[in-house]
Amino acid sequence: MTRIFAKVKSVPIPSSPDLLPVPCTLMRGGTSRGPFFLADELPSDIAARDRVLLAALGSPDRRQIDGLGGAHPLTSKAAIVSRSATPGVDLDFLFAQLQPDSDQVDTTPNCGNMLAAVLPFAIERGLVEAGGETTTARILTLNTGMQCDVTVQTPGARLRYAGDTRIDGVPGSAAPVKISFLDTAGSVCPSMLPTGRVLDHVAFSTADGATHEVAATLIDNGMPMVLVRAADFGITGCESVAVLNADQELKNRLEALRLAAGPLMGLGDVAAKNYPKMCLLSAPAGGGAVSTRCFIPHLCHEAIGVLAAVTVATACVLEGAVAQGLAQAGSGLRRTVSVEHPSGEFSVELELDARDQQQIVSAALLRTARPIMRGEVLIPAALLNATNENHE
Repeated sequence: MTRIFAKVKSVPIPSSPDLLPVPCTLMRGGTSRGPFFLADELPSDIAARDRVLLAALGSPDRRQIDGLGGAHPLTSKAAIVSRSATPGVDLDFLFAQLQPDSDQVDTTPNCGNMLAAVLPFAIERGLVEAGGETTTARILTLNTGMQCDVTVQTPGARLRYAGDTRIDGVPGSAAPVKISFLDTAGSVCPSMLPTGRVLDHVAFSTADGATHEVAATLIDNGMPMVLVRAADFGITGCESVAVLNADQELKNRLEALRLAAGPLMGLGDVAAKNYPKMCLLSAPAGGGAVSTRCFIPHLCHEAIGVLAAVTVATACVLEGAVAQGLAQAGSGLRRTVSVEHPSGEFSVELELDARDQQQIVSAALLRTARPIMRGEVLIPAALLNATNENHE
């Protein structure tokens, strides 16, 4: 390979007592992006750790101008990885969701997109040894206790990032990352259908004092979600992300419904939580199984999250769910459900239980991932000093 930067010399950064260097790798996982850290290179104290993550991303600040964040929830994420002490598990993964303009670090939800980059990062940092044409590792997501098997391409015992796999929402193509989920049902909620029903009629009140009721499927097969028909909110479900984000009345109604659904799903008061996600369903427009417009939870997603897609696909195959009559999910015990979203589609392979086809045995899908930058993120040292002083 030609070294196009062969003449560039490395210039050491002068040390400063004002800045603390923290090793990290900026990685794209699926349609998300964020810094990846080794657990033992971050503070063990949770408050101090969160200060580091906030400073690394540049939150709270709408533009995240003083950090690595991209001024959007999809690029305001971080991952913490370590070898696992759980028998049969190779890696532990803690996902952290940040928001550009918030000082909160949420480690309660999953993120299937960032999950796609965990094994490549672990191989890069020496936590897992690559071997054979492919390398598979079992990963435990500490946020919810979910386990999955992830497989990456490693010909010659070296990671391959180039390939022909394309995923909507990411330009170009790359090597595939296969994710096989083992236990997604009830990832945060008490069960996959926390109310015990595939369809609920949820009453909610808006700021003007009006009371509404809407048919919804409250479901968690990897991501707690409230699924409703777009038509029940007076829209087609084909609107652009920009149009939906500009519709404040729609967003207010969805938030009122979300607040009402939280307790029903066993999640309590969700006002300050990033879940449940809201998803508007409509008939497919591009040959898929169903069309979606998801909110995460207050902005319309430009695509759809991995585990959100798994959850929506699950609702498409459940008899009596809100997707019935809209979705075209085929038949049989093994189904590939194509979930359409604003920037393309997301295919999920589902296996149904032969004895009870209202139960999902497994879900699998393909993502791509790659490192973008390796090095150190510089954190204002005063943040950790303040934390230490507070604990003295």
